[in-house]
Amino acid sequence: MLIKDSLSRRRLLQTTGGAMLAGAAAATAAAAQQGPNAPYNPHPASRIGQPQEGPDTPKLTLYMDDLLSEQEAINLKQIGINWIDAQAVPEQPWGMDYLQPRVDALKKQDMRIGIMMVRWSYKGGMDPEMNKIVRGLAGRDAEIAKIKQTIVNMGKLGIPVLEWNFYNHRATDGYANAPGRGGSGMTEFKYERMKDLPPLPEDGAPQNYEDTWKNIEYFLKEVVPVAEKNNVTLSVHPNDPPAPLSRGSAQVLNSFSDWKRLVETVNSPHNCMTWDCGVTRELGEDPVVVGNWLASRDRIGQVHFRNVVMRKPREDYTEVFPDDGDNDMFEVMKLLVKNNYKRTIFPEHPRGLAVDKLLPKGTNPTAAWAYNVGHCKAMLQIALRQLKGL
Repeated sequence: MLIKDSLSRRRLLQTTGGAMLAGAAAATAAAAQQGPNAPYNPHPASRIGQPQEGPDTPKLTLYMDDLLSEQEAINLKQIGINWIDAQAVPEQPWGMDYLQPRVDALKKQDMRIGIMMVRWSYKGGMDPEMNKIVRGLAGRDAEIAKIKQTIVNMGKLGIPVLEWNFYNHRATDGYANAPGRGGSGMTEFKYERMKDLPPLPEDGAPQNYEDTWKNIEYFLKEVVPVAEKNNVTLSVHPNDPPAPLSRGSAQVLNSFSDWKRLVETVNSPHNCMTWDCGVTRELGEDPVVVGNWLASRDRIGQVHFRNVVMRKPREDYTEVFPDDGDNDMFEVMKLLVKNNYKRTIFPEHPRGLAVDKLLPKGTNPTAAWAYNVGHCKAMLQIALRQLKGL
């Protein structure tokens, strides 16, 4: 009896040991397949570590100042960024001679341009060429034609999203620095600081709400068909700050009803919004409700992932660390994953950290950017694990 039990135990150990060795070998093989250049494998049976970005997941992005800089690309790659948000751009149009070298330079690092932004801001103010479109001035059709050509060129290279703005004046006069935890730098907005400021001569005459809407509708009807034909998504950023008036001009994208109106003005999956959950809270809205409305209709061209403490809608709030505001950032991430959002997420507006003051001017990324990326990536990985079983 003892001999039989001993043999049974020995056979069991041999069988178990073989299975463990086979499992270890399978895990090693799976790990090899999940190398940095391997295609993303979404099957839990071969999962190694945490879920990673793939074709069917959201993708983190950051600004890159010089798309031709190998060192800057490496700096971003090292903190887990593979998709670039290009906003330091020349005036329209962007020809193939401008776009192709930048696409090729990023490809060497296995990186891609996820979104590019039409130049609205220029030398501390509004780009005078974009101002023609916003205010319906002489020459706007020529400027719109340049943007159309840019869309065509982006389509040829597979650059998926073109971001744009439609401020007739941005309400930055209401901003001020404010201290945060440990003396870190926050950004505070108070409409009271700027509500009585006069129009600026370089902007042109003050613009009312409906006239601004007429101009935004004109622009959309011109460019959306071109975007559809070339498989490029247009993504407009809402007014931020979302003040009621800025230097005498009415803002047209500073309420959820405005956002709905924009989407319905030209009802196309190529007419999207850059959904900023921070701005959503600044409006006094629930980001989960607003985000679900946009995402369920596939009307989000990019996500700006940030947090605020709101005291009075549109008029009084402070931008804070992503982990320390009124927004539940995990709920924001979950709604994106639930709605199968696959475009980019920008963990923007980093806070001022003392350690970054020691870095050379122009350093990218700073510790503050890396902090935002780490927080956002953690939210994404947990959401993918919980909701997708990755």
